[in-house]
Amino acid sequence: MKSSSVRVLLIGAAGRMGKTITDLASSDPKIDIIGQCDVGDPIEPPMKNCDAAIDFSHADAITEICRAALRHRTPLVIGTTGHSKEQHRIIEDTAQSVPIVFASNFSVGVNVLFWLARKAAEQLGSDFTAEIVETHHKMKKDAPSGTAKTLAHVLKTARKIQDEIPIQSIREGEVVGEHTVIFTGPGERLELTHRAASREIFARGALRAGKWIVGKPPGLYSMQDVLGL
Repeated sequence: MKSSSVRVLLIGAAGRMGKTITDLASSDPKIDIIGQCDVGDPIEPPMKNCDAAIDFSHADAITEICRAALRHRTPLVIGTTGHSKEQHRIIEDTAQSVPIVFASNFSVGVNVLFWLARKAAEQLGSDFTAEIVETHHKMKKDAPSGTAKTLAHVLKTARKIQDEIPIQSIREGEVVGEHTVIFTGPGERLELTHRAASREIFARGALRAGKWIVGKPPGLYSMQDVLGL
């Protein structure tokens, strides 16, 4: 065990993100992956001995994850997307008793994109329409992506509207992740784009969140809270 490290249980360890997190954690002196779970593995036994759990598994696992976290008062970092409304409610209820970082995207750049999209929507006003285009690898299961949904929520909140923001989802090749917010107004167009070149950006953010969440009071936190945006 690494000295003065955060002991982490990694849920979804066999997936792409899980493997990337494991690789990065091996060279991080402040992180110690003390347990790994995947489909069919019991979650509660390793939850007993960790300081935080990082979840990049499947939305359907969230009930068991939250139940174990409540029992052992274990902070959670949830990077899995595609949760139903009921599953979101379970996360929100759990956050009343344990601290949870719940983010659709752990990239520093994407979280700055959220901030920029909000500022742009506020400044451009109703003369500009907004839409989102997102592209991911062909193996990604959920569409639109969690990041695109977050962007849509940011735009709706900033513009104080109930209408849905159009989202175009493209699934092709090995694209890690691309998100573009397009504002179109009279005679001009503004585009804000983030392109992810490697899954390492998400893994680094998740590990940063895992270190940050330890010792925090119960509550539902975002990656922007972690970054202080």
